[in-house]
Amino acid sequence: MGGPLTAAVAWARAALLAPLSRRARSELLFCLAGIPLGLCLIGVLVWVMAFAALVLLISPRSDPAWVTATGVAVGALSAILLATRVARRLGAVHRRLAARLLGTRVPAPPPPERGRGRLGWVAAGLGDGPGWRAVAYQVVKLPLAFLEAYAVFCWAGGLVNLTYPFWWGLFRNHPPGVTLDPVPAVTPFPGRLLQIATFPGTFLALGVGLAMVLAAPWVTRAVVAVDRRLLVALLGPGRLALRVRDLEHTRALAVDDAAAQLRRVERDLHDGAQIRLATLAMHLGLARESLAGLGEAAEVSRARELVDAAHRDAKQALGELRDLARGIHPPVLDSGLDDALATLAATSAIPVELACDLPERPAPAIETIAYYCAAELLANAAKHSQAGRVTVQVDGRHGRLALEVGDDGVGGADPARGSGLAGLAQRVSTVDGRLRVSSPQGGPTLVSVHLPLRT
Repeated sequence: MGGPLTAAVAWARAALLAPLSRRARSELLFCLAGIPLGLCLIGVLVWVMAFAALVLLISPRSDPAWVTATGVAVGALSAILLATRVARRLGAVHRRLAARLLGTRVPAPPPPERGRGRLGWVAAGLGDGPGWRAVAYQVVKLPLAFLEAYAVFCWAGGLVNLTYPFWWGLFRNHPPGVTLDPVPAVTPFPGRLLQIATFPGTFLALGVGLAMVLAAPWVTRAVVAVDRRLLVALLGPGRLALRVRDLEHTRALAVDDAAAQLRRVERDLHDGAQIRLATLAMHLGLARESLAGLGEAAEVSRARELVDAAHRDAKQALGELRDLARGIHPPVLDSGLDDALATLAATSAIPVELACDLPERPAPAIETIAYYCAAELLANAAKHSQAGRVTVQVDGRHGRLALEVGDDGVGGADPARGSGLAGLAQRVSTVDGRLRVSSPQGGPTLVSVHLPLRT
């Protein structure tokens, strides 16, 4: 019983306070600014008609119909050529208003291409896709501007009606016997007015005004919601441009990642294996000099110590080189991703349940990314999850590879706090993949990696 009652009270409170909210004020200002911007299409039509009339006035009167048709055609052509440029500017104004008043930030579309030759700007204007979408927005905005005007009318008319009981006694204090005409009061239905002739009738206007003011925020919100959807769909860069922008971003990440990997390999070779091999060469050189003058037992013993040290250094260098080669391309992947994941599961510090279904072998780059994702996620589970069991599931169907790694640990994994998840997300995005993490506090954790089977 308390639940529905509480919900009803909360709804009533929200309805009463809606006209006083900041959101209502912002949306009202957006409607006010959108009315003149939405009527710009009428200005274009007036331009065409005025141009046609001007041509008609300054031309000979021999064939008025032909002159009128010519004027209309020239005016329409000029309006078409200027339409995309004007609509782009108006679209920029709408985007700024939406960002400032509604908190909706729409990326700007790419700038129009510059045409080549004398008539190149004509072809560029006619082929300007974002510009024509902006024109479409202006066309749809025209009827929407009337709806925004109606929302403003609900606000203004309702507020005016609320004042009737307060000023009635000041301006309707006529002598007895004098009959005055009724005072009109607006209603939510334009064209239908209330006729207020007595003071008690002002309370009817007050009630209608209160209803209009309470309904005005919701009318405004509905109109603004439609406008916001149209604005995002028509004044943004478009799906293709967004796709190109995402691909450029992921390509940049791929280049940066490759450069970072090469720097890491160069640093490891310089600071690790290269120094080991240099030390090995030096020790072997000393051993050769010592053994060259083999004569005393002490020198032989010294030579043996140097050779032993060189042997140890050689083994360490070989081990480091093997690790570096494995970091560039794990040899276990040569026999396939399923065998590589089985090797990872066998060497995991936590028991792993592996289920792999790959009817088609992925591309080598995809196999490498999936392998590193699984290796990193298993390492994270061993370090942070306190889990007793890990599951790894791989499915490759319909041109996509899905890798899911879950554990029954404490949860709380967050890509923003490190753990290598942010790096994995970047690596996955380089091939147009995606990584999702579900890890509430207390667990369980499930990380899903989706990759294309082919790059």
